[in-house]
Amino acid sequence: MHVPPTNPAAPTAPHRRRRSKALGFAALAVSLLMAFPTARSAFGDETGEVPGGGDLGPNVLVFDPSTPDIQGKVDEIFKKQESAQFGSDRYALMFKPGTYNDINAQIGFYTSIAGLGLNPDDTTFNGDVTVDAGWFDGNATQNFWRSAENLALNPVNGTNRWAVSQAAPFRRMHVKGGLNLAPDGYGWASGGYIADSKIDGQVGPYSQQQWYTRDSSIGGWGNGVWNMTFSGVEGAPAQSFPEPPYTTLDTTPVSREKPFLYLDGDAYKVFVPAKRTNARGTSWADGTPEGESIPLDQFYVVKPGATAQTINAAVDQGLHLLFTPGVYHVDEPIEIDRANTVALGLGLATIIPDNGVTAIKVGDVDGVKLAGLLVDAGPVNSSVLVEVGPEGSSGDHAANPTSLQDVFVRIGGAGPGKATTSIVVNSDDTIIDHTWVWRADHGEGVGWETNRADYGVHVKGDDVLATGLFVEHFNKYDVRWSGENGKTIFFQNEKAYDAPNQAAIQNGDIKGYAGYKVDDSVTTHEGWGMGSYCFFDVDPTIRQQHGFQAPVKPGVKFHDLLVVSLGGKGQYDHVINDTGSPTSGDTTVPSQVVSFP
Repeated sequence: MHVPPTNPAAPTAPHRRRRSKALGFAALAVSLLMAFPTARSAFGDETGEVPGGGDLGPNVLVFDPSTPDIQGKVDEIFKKQESAQFGSDRYALMFKPGTYNDINAQIGFYTSIAGLGLNPDDTTFNGDVTVDAGWFDGNATQNFWRSAENLALNPVNGTNRWAVSQAAPFRRMHVKGGLNLAPDGYGWASGGYIADSKIDGQVGPYSQQQWYTRDSSIGGWGNGVWNMTFSGVEGAPAQSFPEPPYTTLDTTPVSREKPFLYLDGDAYKVFVPAKRTNARGTSWADGTPEGESIPLDQFYVVKPGATAQTINAAVDQGLHLLFTPGVYHVDEPIEIDRANTVALGLGLATIIPDNGVTAIKVGDVDGVKLAGLLVDAGPVNSSVLVEVGPEGSSGDHAANPTSLQDVFVRIGGAGPGKATTSIVVNSDDTIIDHTWVWRADHGEGVGWETNRADYGVHVKGDDVLATGLFVEHFNKYDVRWSGENGKTIFFQNEKAYDAPNQAAIQNGDIKGYAGYKVDDSVTTHEGWGMGSYCFFDVDPTIRQQHGFQAPVKPGVKFHDLLVVSLGGKGQYDHVINDTGSPTSGDTTVPSQVVSFP
């Protein structure tokens, strides 16, 4: 057992993920096909109509200020979910506009909490929304898969605690005080992501190794460990990488906030924010945000037991998709090839492809919004899990791009899983806004070949922007970028812990596959605030030639790169290509390159 760092301002201990026994997936609910008849048969014949709208199912808990024993109900969910890292339950806690007093909503795995107002200040807690790490002895490096959105908080002691790691977004929040991103006792933490939020006081990252904040307003920022990146953030610290390790962009080139459910009177609607260019600050600072409201009756409200055939029929029929909290097995791809379709998941709704199919395929069309979904690889290898645009896509979507927001991918951990490539982006102009693509290093079904997954994200489209790219532990390239004029703002990567030996990762005459590779054919590419870490615990003698690989061309530029050897378990020879000093020794000290070339 590692001892948490005693100096919260500058911890140096590695954050190896502990192996833990998966809880496994429970059986799914009985199929709803009798209630929701399939609108087309396997042969494509229409046999009925999929209804829009309806209730949100039993795992969406809706509260108003008069609801009795709110604290008790929230505590009950947390007790079930606090340590259920690989469990099958999913929950969304939704709060109608109003004021809620004396609330401390502790948020566990697969739990989302959100206000149902059009603006965060419509739903106010005189209290806290808390994530801590008591379940894991004060170590927050496994506080994954949860979210907080669209609430205003008046923290009881003036500071709200949100001690998370990957896949735990903090969106559209107004904290009327400070925000502490570390666990009680300042144990390790490996996050994280904030967007479209206002924190009136100071954000204290303390032991957080890296963090990305986008299009927000903060009262100040406390410190940095390895990589703290900001774009479009009012109050962000000045550019200063590597000491302190702040990468600061005045604006975000292109952004569009995540769609969200809200109440217009007594009617549920989904608000779809408008695209912003050169954004700075929150989208709601001046009142009602720009965008479109879509009534719930224009959505197929997907519930566990629904089939891919029914889901696809709903899209063909012209409906959007709202996935209620649950786990969904699909035996054919969910195909979204109608422009401007919204596919929004609540409570970390999870899609598992059976028999090696692709889970989600998006057409080469304008403005599809995928948001709030976890795709979990099945035991039969899928060549691709999420495909945005078919191979050879060429449409111009600059005016209305497709976006992926809080779309997470997992291979192994909850059980056996395999996929050759997790996400392939073929469509031009796509926005990847906060993803964690993870080949599991702990849990069930984990091993170098057991949960084989060669590639994390492969971008083939041009003019693709990634804001908040977290990709970890793949057998070969974690990210490969083949398209022109790509941009990444913030990248967090760990190479696969479980490589058995040097030969297993040999890439021709190169030692190891880069965490982030730009193809030699690319002439224009740019990245800011990007880190790759290694922890080769099976064979600590492994050498990784570099964390990043890119062609040396005038249009290929990187700003603020670093590599880290966690506890000296393996080493990097360079940061990018053959540039940058090697990591060395048994201490966790980053090797940094401020810019390249």
